[in-house]
Amino acid sequence: MPYVDLNADMGESFGPWTMGDDAALLSIVTSANIACGGHAGDADVMAATMTLAHQNSVGIGAHPGFMDLAGFGRNRMSVPRATLQNQIRYQVAASVGMARASGAKVRHLKLHGAIANMASEDENLARDLYEAALSVTPDLIIMVLAATAQQDAVRALGCQWAGEIFADRAYNDDATLVDRSKPGAVIHDANLAGQRMVNMVQAGAIITESGKHIPTQIDTICLHGDTAEAVQIAASVRKQLEAAGVTLRQFEGHTG
Repeated sequence: MPYVDLNADMGESFGPWTMGDDAALLSIVTSANIACGGHAGDADVMAATMTLAHQNSVGIGAHPGFMDLAGFGRNRMSVPRATLQNQIRYQVAASVGMARASGAKVRHLKLHGAIANMASEDENLARDLYEAALSVTPDLIIMVLAATAQQDAVRALGCQWAGEIFADRAYNDDATLVDRSKPGAVIHDANLAGQRMVNMVQAGAIITESGKHIPTQIDTICLHGDTAEAVQIAASVRKQLEAAGVTLRQFEGHTG
């Protein structure tokens, strides 16, 4: 029987500004990617989210992005290599320390937003970012956008990794995500999102907008936490996967 992990980005509130319904998502997902203060989140939000995730037996991941609070990490930026690596180390270290203080552990890493999209197109950039994160915590499982340059990077590094697909995003024929500025890039129909994930998990492949099948390792499914339909989509995906006989549990890292 196939199994898959469900992950969601969370801990993205900041001060008095609330983003998403983390408590509701934590009753659905099996892994949580928690913002580290770069693109979103702050010390109080990180601590509270990690504590709640730990209480729900949800796997905790560091979720670093560009240092871009105003743009929510979705602006492509040009940052010197050494500085960018240090920014990743800075965010991952904060995540690891806060988790430890909460009695929990950071088990995986997932890049956020624009920096993730850039790394899915550029293997050298992906390696730079992953090497920086692993220099802080060598046993991290790197969550990668399946079948992209991110996956090439982890295979070259020989580190643990898990392949990810997206429930609410459309795909190009090269396995990258359709740009958010284009029509249909983000899927808002909860029932459609659930059926797409059943189809992809059963096929063992990403199914693109054109109908192309790209065979790939599917270990985890991303359920975004920052859209109006986030909780409904997450619940639909979980319900339809379980109805199709797919077991839901935390992913295991693999190499090669």
